[in-house]
Amino acid sequence: SLGRLEVDRVRLVEDDQDFPRLEINSRVVVQTIEGPERGTIIFCDLLPGNETLGYYVGVDMDNPIGDWDGVIDGKLLCSFASSEHTRLVPICDVMPEYSMQDQRLQKHSFAPRGSSDKLSSGQSKPKNKGLGHQCGSRSKSDFYYTLNGSSLDPPALSESKSTWYIDEVGEDPAKSLTDTPPEFNQSSPPSRVPPTSSLSSDNKFHSLPFSLNRKTVPNENISQGPISLSVQSVMGEQPEPPSPAAPPSPRPSTPPRGQPGLEVGSLVEVKENPPLCGVIRWVGLPPGLLEPLAGLELEEECPGCTDGTFKGTRYFTCPPKKALFVKLKCCRPDSRFPSLHHSSNPIERCNSIAFGGYLSEVVHENTPPRTENDGLDVMVGKKKGIQGHYNSCYLDSTLFCLFSFSSVLDTVLLRPRSKTDVEYYRETQELLRTEIVNPLRIHGYVCATKVMKLRRILEKVEAASGFTSEEKDPEEFLNILFHHILRVDPLLKLRSAGQKVQDCYFYQIFMDKKDKVGVPTIQQLLEWSFINSDLKFAEAPSCLIIQMPRFGKDFKMFNKIFPSLELDITDLLEDTPRECRICGGLALYECRDCYEDGDITAGKIKQFCEKCNTQVHLHPKRKTHRHSKLSVPKELQEGTGRQGSFPRQRMELFAVLCIETSHYVAFVKYGAADSAWLFFDSMADRDGGQNGFNIPQVSPCPEVEAYLKMTPEELHTLDPKSIQGQARRLLCDAYMCMYQSPTMSLYK
Repeated sequence: SLGRLEVDRVRLVEDDQDFPRLEINSRVVVQTIEGPERGTIIFCDLLPGNETLGYYVGVDMDNPIGDWDGVIDGKLLCSFASSEHTRLVPICDVMPEYSMQDQRLQKHSFAPRGSSDKLSSGQSKPKNKGLGHQCGSRSKSDFYYTLNGSSLDPPALSESKSTWYIDEVGEDPAKSLTDTPPEFNQSSPPSRVPPTSSLSSDNKFHSLPFSLNRKTVPNENISQGPISLSVQSVMGEQPEPPSPAAPPSPRPSTPPRGQPGLEVGSLVEVKENPPLCGVIRWVGLPPGLLEPLAGLELEEECPGCTDGTFKGTRYFTCPPKKALFVKLKCCRPDSRFPSLHHSSNPIERCNSIAFGGYLSEVVHENTPPRTENDGLDVMVGKKKGIQGHYNSCYLDSTLFCLFSFSSVLDTVLLRPRSKTDVEYYRETQELLRTEIVNPLRIHGYVCATKVMKLRRILEKVEAASGFTSEEKDPEEFLNILFHHILRVDPLLKLRSAGQKVQDCYFYQIFMDKKDKVGVPTIQQLLEWSFINSDLKFAEAPSCLIIQMPRFGKDFKMFNKIFPSLELDITDLLEDTPRECRICGGLALYECRDCYEDGDITAGKIKQFCEKCNTQVHLHPKRKTHRHSKLSVPKELQEGTGRQGSFPRQRMELFAVLCIETSHYVAFVKYGAADSAWLFFDSMADRDGGQNGFNIPQVSPCPEVEAYLKMTPEELHTLDPKSIQGQARRLLCDAYMCMYQSPTMSLYK
């Protein structure tokens, strides 16, 4: 029981010296085997099943010496812990941090855990808050441990009866949201110490979400009272025991809203001292909660904050230690910008008269893309490209890649409506053709109002939501637009090991990490992925969109990728004549096992004629290889003895979609020269504050040419910081590479 709670002794040299309270966000020193280390408290709780061990704290260490991932016995206690930086230690092993000049740091030390004493019923306390200890013959001294502004009383001095209850703090830290149970002694209200530097309990979901107060109540056993310091109690998974006078209210059918005008993209502050300022990146009602939360990206890092995850689920992405999840009602408009307090939602903003100076024209005449200098004159400059608005960069950049200088997908804009198409097919196609693609090609600019129309249509699809405000991925956008609305025939037809043909719109490269490869080319990545998955193109594609090997938006498998300007897919095609790697004759066999063999045309797919296949596999190390017979037309097989040149199927790179810190940008090729590249950013500049507008920009980036002429080995030795201009983003941040067939001007 808590009456027998074992507490480690803290030896204090100075008698009767009050030490600072330990709170969530307190800076502390942790005693480790290697010596004292500094960090910040992000968690404090009793461990489930081991409550008698006392309180443990999770400390976000300054140095990467963590050993705890937030899980105890399979249960997630702290979703913000990092095994690299977080340590879970007994509360006795932490001390307040002092500056190096403060001599008090040298006047106390940590007692070993073996020397801890049990609090006996004969102990007395001069104060009624804090964890006090009698240190041998020394006089008494209090060492305060406060949780979000309220201190913990010591365990009961006898095994008599006591009750613990959870007191949740409201918007006013000094006011309780929970009525004190009537059986509590009303003459002795729990101490309320408003927090100073730490977040108030109503705000700080990611740390200790409420204060803990203890009341001694006669004729009650402690085991009957609820004990919880976990996040779950705030989330409704372990609801507070209601007072008889205040039964729990049912879950509202409609979640309460925050202040009017607060939405994704709003600049807000959280009521702290000083206030925490940031931008709302997400609003919603996670499972188990009774009130909506707002996910904020703070201006400054805050210990214990995350990179956009809450309770192990990712809701958005931002730099580490900047994501704070709070009740929406705790947010208020940023007081530094009083003129922004009545901002409207993204759709209303786009339709407002304030966008008048940024509107673009409607062009009904079908307009092919302009290339070379003609395209350069139209497209380059500020207020060029597609204007971004409210997390639209994924959509702006994808559309710019596909249509600004390529016509490979133009039949998507021209196909007549069929009986099986959705009712808004014609509306979507006309919008895309006359208000986005044609104006972009003839005037070089499309305003955000037109794109918002498209975003609203995307939300009509049952499987889609959040397209008018949330961050999305390009592949999600393409799937909704191409598959659900425009019913575009699949761009790719793939077959795996004799199975049925699979249809898709883009190809995601899946492969094992190749540690020996510094900078791979797109050609290599595609071949490696096809070999590993035993894939072939069932048809030669006119447009090939390739997703780079990466996990989500953040983790890249390779620091740099060389964007092959030309892709040779001949050896990746089914039923296509291919030449023998040895003699150049007609290949009849392919051997996947030979692919990694550096003795035979290293790094190439291996196919052989009858004679060469036999000779190659006479070697002892290749006798176990499993080669497969290629499908070759009979008329070609009759002349297998002759050598000759076989046509190669090649595709040209026309655009690269890149991502860095959740922001998408585009590189497009506008001419034949290797230097003919343009860089596009839909949010390159800003006119005004929150109620202002993004200014898109298209810029030439001829510096790309020098790097594309380097070998992958030369690129590998380059420090990314030394790469000039925008070329670094092209080489380091590629997300999708788009290729087109030069022999097919329109999509089949």
